[in-house]
Amino acid sequence: MLSSDERRRLDEMAQHLRTTDPDFVVRMGDRVRPRWGRALFAASALLWATVPALAFIGGWVAGMVSAVVLAVAGLLVLKARRW
Repeated sequence: MLSSDERRRLDEMAQHLRTTDPDFVVRMGDRVRPRWGRALFAASALLWATVPALAFIGGWVAGMVSAVVLAVAGLLVLKARRW
């Protein structure tokens, strides 16, 4: 795993390469993508944490809401794993 300084330096080198030799970058494929994995994981954990509170507060309506929340949390986890 790269340290934050090494990651920053590598990003600088990649950016320099993109500006100085765009043809090479096109041939190799520019694989720049946002880093959303941590944010999606945090959102999923927050959604999972709401389930017990909803189940405690309400009856079957809260159970239905919990099912929807769990489905959204599951989708976010699956999406976060791709990144």
